[in-house]
Amino acid sequence: MISNFRHHLLSLSLLVGVAAPWAANAQAPISSVGSGSVEDRVTQLERISNAHSQLLTQLQQQLSDNQSDIDSLRGQIQENQYQLSQIEERQKQILLQIGNMSGGAAANGATPADGSASGNTGNTATPSAPASSAPVQTGDANTDYNAAFALVQDKSRQDDAITAFQNFVKKYPDSTYVPNANFWLGQLYYSKGKKDDAAYYFASVVKNFPQSPKAPDAMYKVGLIMQEKGDTAKAKAVYQQVVAKYPGTDGAKQAQKRLNGM
Repeated sequence: MISNFRHHLLSLSLLVGVAAPWAANAQAPISSVGSGSVEDRVTQLERISNAHSQLLTQLQQQLSDNQSDIDSLRGQIQENQYQLSQIEERQKQILLQIGNMSGGAAANGATPADGSASGNTGNTATPSAPASSAPVQTGDANTDYNAAFALVQDKSRQDDAITAFQNFVKKYPDSTYVPNANFWLGQLYYSKGKKDDAAYYFASVVKNFPQSPKAPDAMYKVGLIMQEKGDTAKAKAVYQQVVAKYPGTDGAKQAQKRLNGM
């Protein structure tokens, strides 16, 4: 893609370089159209005008093509940056999970297995869960949360993970892990292509747990879904809210990148 972009820029430079002396030469007949009949002079001027119009049309088309390539490259760069940030975040979560396992962090009040801090507590209504076989709940919020999160990492058990997190929210409505559970429900539904359900859970985090560390990313994901559904105006408004309300967070940085590309 980069080589194609350079090729287009080179083509544009060559086109402008060729067009400049041509255009200069095209001006010469204008000063010499005084000879001949009025009809001949008008004919010469029309030819010159047509030549100029054709040249401008070619230049405009070339500029339009180059701009399209630039926009495409910018979008790919932003998407690559976002994917890289997601990979880095995932690596942090894995390291934190390994640390929890080695440190025996299975007691109540320990950090969740996804490595994220918790926010306020609350209860949210949920879309119906897919038919699946989720782990049996133990009665301990931390243990059940970690069991649900373990399913997220198994791509073959995404439906089980959804059921497990929904059961968790119902059983432990006052748990400090509820905002995290809602966030992961949003992620799981988003991965399945069910963007409306995903937006519901992400919005639940923002609305019910605005102080949660998951809130900036959740709000960003709401904007991303809006943009992917073609509602650019709403997406832009959400991105601006993320930047204003959660400055300096990863969610705000990703939102600003999206705004820069809009």
